[in-house]
Amino acid sequence: MLEHFQTDTADYADYLLPATTQLEHFDVHKSYGHWYVMANHPAIAPVGLAKSNSEIFRLLARAMGFTEPEFQASDVELGRAVFDWQHPRLAHSSYEELLDKAWIHLGLDKTVNPFATGGFPTASGRCEFYSDALKAQGFDPLPDYLPPHEPPTQQYPLQMISPPARNFLNTTFVNVDSLRKSEPKQRLLMHPVDAQSRGITDGDTVTMFNDRGQCRSVIQVSERTRPGLVVAPSIWWHKLADGGRNVNSLTSQNITDLGEGPTFYDCAVEVSRA
Repeated sequence: MLEHFQTDTADYADYLLPATTQLEHFDVHKSYGHWYVMANHPAIAPVGLAKSNSEIFRLLARAMGFTEPEFQASDVELGRAVFDWQHPRLAHSSYEELLDKAWIHLGLDKTVNPFATGGFPTASGRCEFYSDALKAQGFDPLPDYLPPHEPPTQQYPLQMISPPARNFLNTTFVNVDSLRKSEPKQRLLMHPVDAQSRGITDGDTVTMFNDRGQCRSVIQVSERTRPGLVVAPSIWWHKLADGGRNVNSLTSQNITDLGEGPTFYDCAVEVSRA
């Protein structure tokens, strides 16, 4: 496993190799909610024995006897290969300019909605409410309602969703002391109606559970959620959570019908005072 910190997952790794951070290796970043492609030049040399993921892959490939060109290419060479530099949004520039300036503006007019006259990445070029492509894959070609994998039951009458805690974003940042101070404990938002029927008051420590597991949280009684729905901001590491369990102990391994994504927003639970 390649990691920066001793995460929960790292605790289970047979081999743990130190990976470089963004400050220590070259990378190319595509646009993510903005108008630019960016080159990430390393600010410092790798610390200690740390190596980039791609360098570790190259070393493993060499040790295992793989000789394909992809395993010989440097990070800078790989950065060139992942983009189509003849694409209309990049043809006005070049990879050399990106390396020199560290950023390139995509060839888009900021004043124009790119889909105002169509141009969607579909076979028809239109926004398709009926999809022949989905039909060919055996899916319903029309949008439809699908019931939850886990509807509320008498035993587990609450539905639980687990968005990332605002101060963590993802599990990497749980390592930062200042962010953990901002999110000191797992919280659970519950509507006043649900809290009252269970004898729960704001600030109580509760146990949330189902057939898969349980975790402990501090209750925040709030009308920001609706009756029947509890919101469990997530991403605490297991070993840092009260009782050594986070909300992942309750979510299922089911996957979505389309795209085979996770269904961790489809989870029935019950909550009681701890």
